Amino acid sequence: MNSPNSPREGFDVPAPAGPSEFLDASSDAAAVLSAEGVVIGWTRGAEALLGHPAAEVVGRPAARLLAMRADPARAAGVAERCRSGMGWSGLIPVRHRDGRGIDVALRVSASFSMDGGECFLLSAREQRPQWAMGQSVLDGFLTRSPIGMAVMDLDLRYVWLNDTLERFGGVPREQRLGRRLSELLPGLEATTIEGLMRKVLTTREPVTDYEYLGWSWADPHRPRAYATSFFPLVDTGDSVTGVCYLVTDVTERWSVRQLLSMVNEAGTRIGTTLDVLRTAQELADFAVPRFADFVIVDLLEPVLSSEGHGAWLTDAGPAPVRPVMRRAALKTVREGHPEAVAKVGDRVDFLPPPHGVDLLIRGEPILIPVLDPDDSLWVTEQPARAARIREFGLHSLISVPMRARNTVLGLTTFARSLNQVSFQSDDVLLARELVARAAVCVDNARRYTREHTAAVTLQRSLLPQALTGGTALEVASAYLPADATDGVGGDWFDVIPLSGARVGLVVGDVVGHGLSAAASMGRLRTAVRTLADMEMPPDELLAHLDDLVLRLGEEESGGAGAEGSTDTFVGATCLYAVYDPVTRRCAMARAGHPPPVVVAPDGRVDFPEMPPGPPLGLGGMAFEATEIELAENSLLGLYTDGLIEGADQDVERGMSRLRAALSGPATDLDALCTSTVQQLVPVPQPDDIALLLARTHALAADDVVSWDVPVDPAAVADVRARATRQVVEWGYDELAVTTELIVSELVTNAIRYAEPPIRLRLLRDSRLTCEVADASSTAPRLRHARSTDEGGRGLFLVAQLAHRWGARYTGDGKIIWAEQEFPRP
Repeated sequence: MNSPNSPREGFDVPAPAGPSEFLDASSDAAAVLSAEGVVIGWTRGAEALLGHPAAEVVGRPAARLLAMRADPARAAGVAERCRSGMGWSGLIPVRHRDGRGIDVALRVSASFSMDGGECFLLSAREQRPQWAMGQSVLDGFLTRSPIGMAVMDLDLRYVWLNDTLERFGGVPREQRLGRRLSELLPGLEATTIEGLMRKVLTTREPVTDYEYLGWSWADPHRPRAYATSFFPLVDTGDSVTGVCYLVTDVTERWSVRQLLSMVNEAGTRIGTTLDVLRTAQELADFAVPRFADFVIVDLLEPVLSSEGHGAWLTDAGPAPVRPVMRRAALKTVREGHPEAVAKVGDRVDFLPPPHGVDLLIRGEPILIPVLDPDDSLWVTEQPARAARIREFGLHSLISVPMRARNTVLGLTTFARSLNQVSFQSDDVLLARELVARAAVCVDNARRYTREHTAAVTLQRSLLPQALTGGTALEVASAYLPADATDGVGGDWFDVIPLSGARVGLVVGDVVGHGLSAAASMGRLRTAVRTLADMEMPPDELLAHLDDLVLRLGEEESGGAGAEGSTDTFVGATCLYAVYDPVTRRCAMARAGHPPPVVVAPDGRVDFPEMPPGPPLGLGGMAFEATEIELAENSLLGLYTDGLIEGADQDVERGMSRLRAALSGPATDLDALCTSTVQQLVPVPQPDDIALLLARTHALAADDVVSWDVPVDPAAVADVRARATRQVVEWGYDELAVTTELIVSELVTNAIRYAEPPIRLRLLRDSRLTCEVADASSTAPRLRHARSTDEGGRGLFLVAQLAHRWGARYTGDGKIIWAEQEFPRP
């Protein structure tokens, strides 16, 4: 441990306890004194102030550094004050090493203990004489200051102002003195500003940095922005004698802020939809009147038709041809758009002279600060527009090519008439930014519209172009795509003619939107048709369809467990029904789909209870079929969930609305289908909507004839003769021979290979159908017999004679059927 008197050169002085009234020793000269007045610490700041190095001072009395006589009593008083924890400060003359005297502001800290002894920290700073400003310098500073200054009396009349403020307002000094601001510059928020000055006079509290928009007599048409501060003037008697205000022209800063604000606001106001024309109109609406008095947006025809990529430039001699554009948007400050030569939708070819196609190719905006309607180029190339320029006082113009992603989209033109301020170069920057933002939105809308149109076209091409239910059903359908912002969905429906005059009805909904959903819908619709042609019952058909969806999902994701796929088949819902006009029974099953709606001939509406079944794509779960009987002229409705969900997403209320829409008096089926969709979905919504309505008919009793067939080869001739006579009775003599052959072959095969009971049935529907039912589940097989074979030609012969033939399985066995087309009249 060092003693209190041991030298400490270049040490770090510890912070003493006590009041924090020390000078900052890091910037001032500092020293540490012992209780006996001996220097025990000396900093480099002290050496710089007095010139003495530490070796010459440490360990010696500090009194020898004073340039005054020693005053022990004063020193004792200072020490006592510092021991009380108060500290002391004052001016002390000291002597530099070179002999000159220096006045320093000395501060002594409260005493503290160091190494067991009492110490004091001294810090000092040279007291330099203050600079004195002459009156002429002060006058010059105030007069020529870049900040406008003025002094107002208690009545808020001008007493004094400098040159800068005189230049800001454009009013000579002699006209200002003795007058109030509201008398000189009307409309300059004078009432507000004078109110602030009165507040300052009353409260004596200054107001700083108050910004406002104003104008100047020197340039009355161009708005200026000013930042103003006010403070009271107080005399030596503490009385308020007036108010002083300082003014700074912040127009440039204000303009930049307004530019950023407008650009940010444009980002929220332009491009709110994916519609090209709506986006163009939003640009025009945003710019008028805040930026321009007249705005037109002209777009190339391929942009509006969603075709091409702006590749409208073709070679026509040395220069490309003039582009064909259409007026996409229009906005003016005058009612009725009288300045416009063309209306929205008209073809236009406006390019401001002398510019041609190069303006669009180059993509740089042009500024015409002063429009001259008598300019020979305007009179020659745009005579109608030159006349409107003259008539409505259009005096300044900016034209900005609309381009995005290296694609030419069109041209946007801004003009001013009522606003007397001409466009300047700064305005071109804003116009360019507004058009650039709108161009991206227009291009996005154009691309989306093209893709959406392609998706809708694909989806509609995958839906049935014509529906027919034969004589069993009268059918009508309605399909409403989702709102364009949500993309097309995967709703589908179909009507499938089956054997035995039966008809299959199907409606489904693929999860998701877009081209992927549309393509998946097409695959499922094809699969349903294929499975229906295999005569599968509804529950079995849905089970096979479920397996297909699982396989599709695995294929699109690259196999089970594959990673990285984001566009996979995730599932669908479906309802499949089969209506038999002979029995008037309808078998149906559903996979996570809403139940059908049935309207009885008396108008009673019902939603048949049936097992819901899991959605397609889950796998491993069974589907159950339900069978109901439908009275003739019943109405069967199949639909997707978008029809009943509505805006409130309440399915129960949606089903009630559907019940009400279908419970009215009988009407044309197509009209009923359309009106139902319009009632339930009056506005676009984010999901596709499909509705399939079918009015049932029963096959008349005289159109169905059946016979039991004994298991005896001799019975074939009798059955064959009965069938032939029935066909002749129905008036189809031309089909008697082929019917005889078909019945003979089918009945013979049943007797030979099948199990009883065997039954033959003839149906007269849209075709003549021959059915042979037996109790065997053995599938028939078509084969080509060799020339030496005695048999095996029966089904081959049937296939040659019939329009189509096949087999379907029932709970009791199977049915082999063959259809013949009726001869044309």
